[in-house]
Amino acid sequence: MKSKNIRRSLNRSKQVLKTGVAVCLASVSCVTAVNAAPEKPWKTGQILVKPRAGLPANEFKNILKRSNARAIEAIGALKVHVISVPENAEEAVVRALSKNPHIEFAELDMAVEPSEMIPNDPKFSSAWHLPKIQAPTAWETSIADGITIAVLDTGVDATHPDLSGKLLAGWNAVDGSNSTSDVNGHGTAVAGTAAASSNNATGVASVAWNAQILPVRITNRSDSYAYWSDVARGLNWAADHGADVANISYAVSNSSSVSSAAQYMRSKGGVVVVAAGNDGTDPGYSDNPYMISVSATTSTDAKASWSNYGAFIDVAAPGSSILTTTRGGGYGNWNGTSFSSPAAAGVVALIMGANPTLTPDEIEQVLEGSADKIAGDWHPYYGNGRVNAATAVQMAMNMDNTPVDNQAPSVNIFSPVGGDQVSGIVQVEVNASDDVGVNEVSLYANNQLVGTDGTAPYQFSWDSEAFADGDVVLTAYADDAAGNQGTSNDVSVTVKNLPDVVDQNAPSVAISNPADGSTVSRTVTISVSAEDDVQVARVSLYIDGVLMGSVNGNSLDYSWNTRKVSDGSHTIEAVAVDTANKSSQQAIQVNVGSSTNNKSSGRGNKKK
Repeated sequence: MKSKNIRRSLNRSKQVLKTGVAVCLASVSCVTAVNAAPEKPWKTGQILVKPRAGLPANEFKNILKRSNARAIEAIGALKVHVISVPENAEEAVVRALSKNPHIEFAELDMAVEPSEMIPNDPKFSSAWHLPKIQAPTAWETSIADGITIAVLDTGVDATHPDLSGKLLAGWNAVDGSNSTSDVNGHGTAVAGTAAASSNNATGVASVAWNAQILPVRITNRSDSYAYWSDVARGLNWAADHGADVANISYAVSNSSSVSSAAQYMRSKGGVVVVAAGNDGTDPGYSDNPYMISVSATTSTDAKASWSNYGAFIDVAAPGSSILTTTRGGGYGNWNGTSFSSPAAAGVVALIMGANPTLTPDEIEQVLEGSADKIAGDWHPYYGNGRVNAATAVQMAMNMDNTPVDNQAPSVNIFSPVGGDQVSGIVQVEVNASDDVGVNEVSLYANNQLVGTDGTAPYQFSWDSEAFADGDVVLTAYADDAAGNQGTSNDVSVTVKNLPDVVDQNAPSVAISNPADGSTVSRTVTISVSAEDDVQVARVSLYIDGVLMGSVNGNSLDYSWNTRKVSDGSHTIEAVAVDTANKSSQQAIQVNVGSSTNNKSSGRGNKKK
């Protein structure tokens, strides 16, 4: 996350936490209660960090250590780490780590509140939102059979008559238990909006009649605040436990950690729907490709005054005076993007029920393409429009003959480039694109896996010190959801981690035969050897100042025929030169003389 986004998120969170919120707690009347916000708008002594793919664990540990931080948990398969930091140092450590090129993102573990508002008409008893989105027409085709909606919230009241038959065994993302009872009431209302039992002559109807509910409690606080780490942990669990749709009625569109979890769920075929938030402002977020962010509309299709808006909005859905289930077995009207989000999630479930073969990208395409264009093709208030369940289901049915994705992604390594010399931890940048969507990119060095990145831009931190100095070939592979794989061109780089050896000393040279001062005759083998701290380049042999031989290397043998020289003393000198042109020499003296046995000519005595 960029530093300006960190500051913007932090400032917005501080503002929201100061204002508080009122929560509807009963079916007939509402008790106004300002949420007791956490002391800080983030979890003290804790931040969230994701290292670049391929960064060695020990290097990550060293990076954290320099900020007096340490990893205490890796959240599921997300590669997002919960990091312990000194209290009151959270912001400083996030800033420091965000500047490190080997850290994908670092962010505060923000506390977020449910995106619900004070009910403005507690006696309103008509579920106006269902005919508004043409749900009754959609139900003729799909009631979300076989679809599971994970509700990441304050828990769900398992005894509610309109919910009890719909609940699967859930999970508590805060403490790891199976306790998913509702600690606030908000989660029960959200679950009922998406998938309460319907057509059962009891209570209310929901958008996705037959969808099952997977409760994932992301907070143990009665004030309903949840931390980003618990949201990400819960979403990772939901993705691994069969959720087709996940609804998060919290404003988490700007969390990199939750985005990583949403991308993970999307890679498993699931869709994540989230609330836009209720500050009535444009928070300045860019579009999140892994979440469907939902703003809220009224019964007249106007944007609710309190609904957030901006470039990150994908669709709008009814969120004002939504009649739904309440904790304790009752019913009541709720307001907020907390309820436009599960309404849209319910439509996603209807789309999936109508055509189970659709990919997450196709499902989002249907949801957005089928929406009623309240203010043109796209508007910051409504995104691609207010959801229309009937049109969405029909469009999904018509996509049965969608061509099979047989096109592999294109992928290339654009940094480093071929021929570059690299050392240490190397930043590797990869481009990948696909006609449908890239699922993940993997980087290999000499056919060894460096790491896998599932989020664009695809960036890696490769430890070149794990390879010997010399040429190393980098190759990237990109996979799409259909299993097609694209391969990049090989990029050959030169690894150079060992420093150049400095030649400090001249070579040493020695004549091992003959011995200094010895007497020689006939043919003598002269043996010379040399050594150097780096490398001997050449050895040369001189006899009486005349060059007799020279070799490239560190040894020389020469056969000297002494019959061709005069008797007496002769000088043998060896010279060694190293690759730095430093030299040394050794000289010895030998005597050449005929032995007494050789004085006769061998012809006998001449007769007189």
